[in-house]
Amino acid sequence: MFTGIVEEVGCVRSLRRGARSCELTVAARTVLSDVRTGDSIAVNGVCLTVKRFTASTFSADVMPETLDRSSLGALSPGDAVNLERALSANGRFGGHIVSGHIDGTGVVQSIRQDDNAVWFAIEAPASIMRLVVEKGSIAIEGVSLTVARTDDRSFSVSVIPHTRAATNLAAKRPGDVVNLENDVVGKYVERLLAQGSACFPQSAGWPADVRPEPALDGRGLSGGFADGRLRTAMPGLPDFSNAGSPSSRADPSRRGVTREFLRENGF
Repeated sequence: MFTGIVEEVGCVRSLRRGARSCELTVAARTVLSDVRTGDSIAVNGVCLTVKRFTASTFSADVMPETLDRSSLGALSPGDAVNLERALSANGRFGGHIVSGHIDGTGVVQSIRQDDNAVWFAIEAPASIMRLVVEKGSIAIEGVSLTVARTDDRSFSVSVIPHTRAATNLAAKRPGDVVNLENDVVGKYVERLLAQGSACFPQSAGWPADVRPEPALDGRGLSGGFADGRLRTAMPGLPDFSNAGSPSSRADPSRRGVTREFLRENGF
């Protein structure tokens, strides 16, 4: 796991291509200070495994899936790449949760100066845009950034001077392809909503005789309990026991945690 705080900008030494894969060798300094074979290093946001290293370089295999999802295949010797070692257990969590598993790529639409900041507008596919939210987090080329503006097809971030100078964002130009990773929390929330899972599964430790009611209409989550004991213990909890029923749609306080519920409450 990474945090999107780039440690240094390395330089591509070579890209040895196979039929549908490649071996990437990068020149670096900081990330090599304690490197061992098998360590994870994020290269432009892509988590790669060190297979070999020297005093000044490390090499990693890049498989077809990674080349299909990211822009690593377009790299050339001399290109600048963002580097970050995996987060240690006692490390500072300076950015946000970054897995290093790229969701896809975007294209830099425009770059403009705004006093001490620089705005980057990024066009991205719908598969990525559906999880991009204003003031949420996104990783661009492995850099943890905050989404400042968004529309149906693109989003914008405002980058401070330090971040631009300490990463390869300083070298980006309109038309460049960049790696994108959505906030992992949003991915799991979307998955849970799509499945219509119960809010309080028995695996979480609830007594066997206290069962969560399923979502009756299949649109979202239900947190109701048939015997009402949870509401007795927590009087302020809304009554979700009839989530999905016609009466619950008329009375918002009785609805389950649906997409509409989350949207109406600012999530």
